[in-house]
Amino acid sequence: MKGATIAGGAFVIILVFLALVQTKWTLEQYIGPGAATSPAPIPSNGPAEEATQDFLHGRVTTDDGVTYEGRLRFGGDEEAFWGNYFNGVKDDNPWSGYVPPERLTRKRPPIEIFGFEISRGERQIDLRRPLMARFGDIARIEARARDLWVTLKSGTRFHLDRFAADDFADGLRVWDGRRGVVNLDEWRIRAIEFLPTGRLEGAPDRLHGTVRTGHGEFTGFIQWDRQACVSSDELVGHSAEGKLTLRFDTIRSIARRSRDSALVTLHDGRDIVLSDTRDVGNGHGGIYVDDRRYGRVLVSWNAFERIDFSAGGSGPTYTDFPPGRPLTGSVTTRAGRSLTGRLVYDLDESETTETLDAPSRGVDYTIPFGLIASIVLGAREERGAQPVRVTLHNGEELQLEPAGDLGEANAGMLIFVAGRQRPEYVPWTDIEQVDLDRPSAMYPPLAGR
Repeated sequence: MKGATIAGGAFVIILVFLALVQTKWTLEQYIGPGAATSPAPIPSNGPAEEATQDFLHGRVTTDDGVTYEGRLRFGGDEEAFWGNYFNGVKDDNPWSGYVPPERLTRKRPPIEIFGFEISRGERQIDLRRPLMARFGDIARIEARARDLWVTLKSGTRFHLDRFAADDFADGLRVWDGRRGVVNLDEWRIRAIEFLPTGRLEGAPDRLHGTVRTGHGEFTGFIQWDRQACVSSDELVGHSAEGKLTLRFDTIRSIARRSRDSALVTLHDGRDIVLSDTRDVGNGHGGIYVDDRRYGRVLVSWNAFERIDFSAGGSGPTYTDFPPGRPLTGSVTTRAGRSLTGRLVYDLDESETTETLDAPSRGVDYTIPFGLIASIVLGAREERGAQPVRVTLHNGEELQLEPAGDLGEANAGMLIFVAGRQRPEYVPWTDIEQVDLDRPSAMYPPLAGR
């Protein structure tokens, strides 16, 4: 009896040992031995030919005259599609020459000591403006020493401060048809000519999904943390088992748990909590969503609640982006005047492809002016306290905060009225409403709006 008991106990121990070995093997398949790795991605047949034409493509000429041509990705692992944006800072402002210098000043806040005002004066309005242009709207980028030029399809050419052009500073990766994958430092690049994309072999799928916030949801192509945008990109965080790296094509959803952690659900049904990295917590740059209703939104980490990934098909191709057209419409002043003609908004935006940038409840909207029907501001005494009503050509109304392009730093508008030699300048504080004409062609398309 005693021998049978011992034998039975040994058998149980063996079973437990085998179970532990199996568990360890299973975990290693999931997180890898020693260092965590991603589970196997969901098999993909790869994008069809038409589904790869939304990837960036172009011809790159280096300073020593060598030419590379193929699929492009800026920064090596950042912007990869025609709907992504190139960012920089304009080096000059040609529109300011139409405004008398004394009208481009603002009163400084008074400085008081013990109730006595000891300093007050005026300051010049800051007219340096960012450039945010979709790659689909750009014809070429050229670099010479300290200078950088961006030419749009419309022919408009911007001179940029090269040392503030972040997307160019990170270099460029080219999938060249003859030389393979080539990484180019920014100082090697002389020119980039953008071209329509042909068939691509082995291109990854594009990230697409629905992002939910406490005040609404946005659906479209995704850039997680402003960078990751293809299925082979990786999400990094710390789990209970250690540092874990997950390919995005293994992820079904991500839900924010706290300011420094998120619950990640995989396609195989597993849930795992990740924390302590920028990808899922402090320092997260937000999630870009190319929502066709608005152009693009940036959902901050604080506003983000959840993303559910889904198949998105093909995004816009290079030829889907028509050249920008001059902004036209009318401006109504608080004094009741109505001025109609070509418009320059904020002494900056003058084309339909340029954007209105303003926040609302933790979401930054980047809306091409071609999508906007009107902008209605609150009464002067309400400025800074009341939202601004922005109505789109699709009939939707947005209540945006008086910040960014809708804030007090707005430099006002120029109206080129037909038959007049010089434009009319209207300060931002004098504007009551802006009505914009509907463009004949636009991306996202206006059909049915």
